[in-house]
Amino acid sequence: MNRLSIFLVLATALWLPLASAQTGSQPDPAALLAQLGKRDAGRVHDPSTIVKCKDDYWLFSTGVGINSWRSKDMQTWQAGPRVFTNIPAWRTNAVPGNRGHLWAPDVIQLTNRYLLYYSVSTFGKNTSAIGLATTPTLDPDDPNFAWTDEGVVVRSYATNNFNAIDPAVTQDTDGKLWLSFGSFWSGLKLIQLDSATGKRIAPDSTVYSLAHQEAIEAPFIHRHGAHYYSFINWGVCCRGTNSTYNIRVGRGVNITGPYFDKAGVDLLHGGGTLVLDSTGPFIGPGHTGIFSEGGTSWFSCHFYDGTRRGAHTLAIRPMRWSTDGWPEFDPRPQK
Repeated sequence: MNRLSIFLVLATALWLPLASAQTGSQPDPAALLAQLGKRDAGRVHDPSTIVKCKDDYWLFSTGVGINSWRSKDMQTWQAGPRVFTNIPAWRTNAVPGNRGHLWAPDVIQLTNRYLLYYSVSTFGKNTSAIGLATTPTLDPDDPNFAWTDEGVVVRSYATNNFNAIDPAVTQDTDGKLWLSFGSFWSGLKLIQLDSATGKRIAPDSTVYSLAHQEAIEAPFIHRHGAHYYSFINWGVCCRGTNSTYNIRVGRGVNITGPYFDKAGVDLLHGGGTLVLDSTGPFIGPGHTGIFSEGGTSWFSCHFYDGTRRGAHTLAIRPMRWSTDGWPEFDPRPQK
């Protein structure tokens, strides 16, 4: 190799890292999505909280009859059986325009059965209902496996100022069962459930208001330490790479609220500390779920994959709590 060749090799070796730093080279999209929790699954929208049955992890998502997904490791997910092969008959009376596409389910295990809540609605309208289905096991090979339709839990009508969709179920410190829900209109709501039946404690029981903002939906309440945390979605979903969903949070000492963000602003008055936003091809994260196991809090949501023309995709990643008690992710990539 002559002197000129050696000079060019050395110059190139010195120049390339400098040029990369100066131009701000972008991270590999696949590596970034993996860092942000992208999981190997089919198209998953509005994922439920993760639950465990025997040795399998399960979650449920929007679909005709409600889709189910199972995994051994929370990394690779396979489609399970639909919850309903025959859609409950009450659906057509409650929401005449619904064609069997059931939205945004959530699930909880209580003693000897699993309770699954789901939305029946049509896009952009608040003539809606939240239904309940139960089963003693999620294992389709178990002879006791069978979903039972338990009917309507709560409804909203065109004359109401709320929308009965996007249910999320949780227990408080006393073991009482609660259901948060809502989308747009006057914001997000909360009702108490009967732990024995899984249904509303009374047809006219108190409806608590949790949060309000112009474009808001998909509440999720999680208890950590001395606080309840209300995770909410701002923005709009279902527009692929044009979706503007982002996840925010507030906390309070009572499950019924009030909830305040880090700045002390009430979620009912537009408050909400940003938790998760779009980052590169990770677009419009939404529908929080938190599953705790072995001292780790696993945060699940969907996002729209910019590398796959906005396909709705499952993400699961570990979440930590800051020293002052707020949810955080590490690492936190820059936008």
